[in-house]
Amino acid sequence: MTPQAGSLVLDLLSAVGGRAIPVRALVRAAELFGITENNLRVALARLVADGKVERNERGSYGLSAAAEPVQRRVVSWSRRDDRVVPWSGGWVAAHVGALPRGERARGKRRRQALSFAGMRELSPGLFVRPDNLRGGVAAVRAELGELGMDAGAWVCGLSELDTAMDGRARTLWAEDALDDGYVETSERLAKSRAQLDDVPLEQAVVECFLLGGRAIRQLAYDPLLPEPIVRPELRRALVQEMGRYDVAGRRIWRKFMRAQGAPAPESLLSFRHVGRAS
Repeated sequence: MTPQAGSLVLDLLSAVGGRAIPVRALVRAAELFGITENNLRVALARLVADGKVERNERGSYGLSAAAEPVQRRVVSWSRRDDRVVPWSGGWVAAHVGALPRGERARGKRRRQALSFAGMRELSPGLFVRPDNLRGGVAAVRAELGELGMDAGAWVCGLSELDTAMDGRARTLWAEDALDDGYVETSERLAKSRAQLDDVPLEQAVVECFLLGGRAIRQLAYDPLLPEPIVRPELRRALVQEMGRYDVAGRRIWRKFMRAQGAPAPESLLSFRHVGRAS
């Protein structure tokens, strides 16, 4: 899937560890994905106006502080399993049914916050996830707030659900086919890594970007579920393969970025294909 201009800009700026990238390098990178210079500049202007990107006096662009909460979530992909603790069967719940529904932007932030926190709707307005993250309810409440959840949302613990409701809660992620996704992405990353040096540089750059972006989106949105809802060892295997792909992809992108007079990526998998830029 070809990235939009705004998404591409945020991805590239995320990858260079807070440093600025000259506009000419952004233009050249955009060309690889069929994005015109005019479209890129329009996207840059919009991102600056939205406060997500900043322009320095030399005409280079970097991420603003407003882009940091989601970015921290994404670049910590290799350490996300450190948050997981044994599950005793309890749940964290967020009740949003009484919150205002009229404002589209607020509703979008709310949905993204719930999705990032791995929560699914158990009954109208009531979202839940297993209470298996370090820090428990308080940590999930803080994360939701950082990601844009309304201050009026009720976040609490749930325990001793009846058998039917507990069974229903455990199936909320079934259609996501998480275990199959871990295996499929691991295999695709391994196959791509094995042939990166056998294709032209620009083709390898595009492949790394797109495949790495899809993989990091997958882990950024992963709900970090416990057994028996998923097989966590498959998730950990994907993280390990992503680490190997990161090393190979960073080498490819370093060649390209240096040729454009831009900073080399600190990590290929900082690329943050986690949502639209606008």
